[in-house]
Parts: sequence; structure tokens; C-alpha cells
Amino acid sequence: MDYHHYRTTLAETLAQSELPFPAAEYQVRLEKVRKGMAEHGLDALLLTDPADINYLTGYHTFEVSVHACLVCTQARLVLQVASIETGAAVVTARVDEIIGYRWENLDEIITPLADLLSPCQLIGIDGWSSGLRFGVIDALMQTIGRERFSEAGAVVDAIRIIKSPAELEMLQHSARITALGLETAMQSIRPGMTDNDIAAVGAKALLENGSEFMSLQPIVTSGHRIGVIHVNHKRRVIQANEPVFLEFGAAYQRYTAPMMRTAVTGVPSPALSATRDLCRSIFEALCDAMRPGNTFDAAAQAADSLLAPHRDQYFFSGVFGYAVGAQFPPSWVEGTGFIAKGQARTFETNMVFHLPLCLRVPGQWGVGISDTVVVTENGAKPLTNNDWQLFEARS
Repeated sequence: MDYHHYRTTLAETLAQSELPFPAAEYQVRLEKVRKGMAEHGLDALLLTDPADINYLTGYHTFEVSVHACLVCTQARLVLQVASIETGAAVVTARVDEIIGYRWENLDEIITPLADLLSPCQLIGIDGWSSGLRFGVIDALMQTIGRERFSEAGAVVDAIRIIKSPAELEMLQHSARITALGLETAMQSIRPGMTDNDIAAVGAKALLENGSEFMSLQPIVTSGHRIGVIHVNHKRRVIQANEPVFLEFGAAYQRYTAPMMRTAVTGVPSPALSATRDLCRSIFEALCDAMRPGNTFDAAAQAADSLLAPHRDQYFFSGVFGYAVGAQFPPSWVEGTGFIAKGQARTFETNMVFHLPLCLRVPGQWGVGISDTVVVTENGAKPLTNNDWQLFEARS
């Protein structure tokens, strides 16, 4: 059968059977987005980020490398996906219409989109979205007019960054599985194992306890490799009396609550222990400052004041926290908000952030400890359950 028959058959049997939330949850989200569109004078939103599409419709697939987009107007939601993805769209998405294009024929993308958008005078796009392909937007602009398109990434971001009770429940499920994976992996650490061995133990525990395919696979590094940000396990043998860094994030209905922990194969050195103490102090300062009405900048300044005396010793990314929620590979970073100096946005209740406090001594070692937290009226409270200790892994 062709993909049209495939889609029709599934629509008759399994339509919306894997929708992650009740229809009412998506309706509330859609109403908020449409209100935001009206406030910005937009006739349509063209969304291409897989997480934005998922947020408004429930659509999810592990194949996020092919073009997909959602056209949102005040009257309709239309999802365009590759022919091989029409089945996943039928099963997982709440939309008014699904449009397919043959996977191998990219020239089938533009005409249906242009037909949908041509009545719209002002069309919002997220020009910073990883899913927005130059070829698609350039062809659309040439077809219906460049002047119709306007940057509008903030419309959905402003809504997604505040989590509903249903979303918080998904993040709590992720936090539970994340913790189980980390604990199992740390208990297995012994000198002579490789970082791959530890990652394999952790991945098995995450999957056995209910994680879906993860936005980032388990991260495990040891010794001097911890001092390099964003490298991962690479068959390195773990030595005695050295740190081992772990960062895991289980996916539950695509929601991820990450957590970092650091183990030591022996007794922690005074330098490692002092670094742990500094990470904990920064974490406490952040959580206290993350109150409704305070700015992201104010929280970052409070944390940075503790880091400042040690700035020449450690490398730190400069981002004390980033929003998390429902995401897809290659990252669990939501991108809707960052706790860093100069960020003027204010905290609101039910914003959720991962606070990735990893201090690195380049070429030598590093210590990373973190929690995912939710903003409350009294400051940020952890969703994950880190004990903020250096785990002593002894043979």
C-alpha cells in the first residue's frame, strides 16, 4: 500500500492512541498560543522545532532529522510530515489535518505550504529554530513574499517555559528514573572498568525503569577528561583515586529532568571536596534567588558572586541554569530560558530548570553536581533527589 492508504488505515484504528496528554491539555496550550498570535498581529505560525510541534499537538517520532512543520492559524492546525512519518502523526498527534510529502521528493514540500499560507498577511517563524531549513523558508519567501514573514519565536517560548501540572507530573517521572539510573551506575564503578562500562550499566537501568529513547545518551567521563566540557565516554579505563562524572536524563513522554553526580574511586582529595562545597553553595544561592519576580540576571549574579573568587581556577560555562521540558535529540535543553548574567526575564511559578553546576580544572579533573528544580513562591525546589555528596566508589 502507498502512504496514503497506510495513513487512512491507521486513522481508522489507532488515531491519537498515543497522545501523551488528554485533549483538554492541548486545547489550553493552543488557546494560549492563539492569544499570543493575536497580540502580535500574526495570522499564522510556522513551527518547525520538533519540541514546539510536540507541545501543541503531541506529535513525536525518533526521526527528527527530516523536515516537519506545523501551521497554526486561528482556525486550523495542519501538520506536514514526510510520508514515512504519517503513521506516527496519525497515532500521536492532535491536529485538524496531516499533509504528507514523499520522503525522497523534497520539491513536494513547498506548494502545499504556500497554499496554506498564501491567505495570511503576517506569518510568524522562529528564525533560530534548529528545524527551520534555509531551503524551505527561502522557497516560501520567494513564492508568497518575504515581507509576510516575521520573527516570532518568543510567542511559543513564553508559554512553554511555564509548566502545567500535567507536565510537572511527567518531569517527576523522569526524575525518578534518572535517579535510579545514576544510583545503579555509581554503585557499579570500580577501577579497571571503562567509562563505557559505566554508561552501559546506567543506560540499561534507565531503560529497564521506563525511559524512552533519550534526548541525550548517558554521559560518563573520568579523570582529566572531566575537565573538557561535552566530551563523553570513549573506552577510557578508570583509575584508582580519580573522579568519575555522570550526567543522566531519562525521557518520560519526552520530558527530561537531568541530574549530575560525581563519584571518586577512593577517598576524595581536599581539592575535590572543596569544589563540591562550592557547587553546593552556588546551588543554594540560586534556589534562594529563583523566586517569582526576580530576574534571571539577579539569580546569576548571586551565584556568580560565590564563583568570582575562584574564577582563575575553574572553567564554568556561564549558564547557571536552563529550562527543561519535552525535548528530542540531540539535546534535552529546552531553549526557552537561561539563567545567566544579562537575562532580564523574571521567574514565574512552575518554571523548571536544570542547574548544571560543573566546575572544571582543564587538563586535570572536574566536579559536576546538579538538580532539576521547579520555581515556587518560596524559591526553587528540587524535582530530582541529589544528595550533593561525592560518592565514594571503593573496590
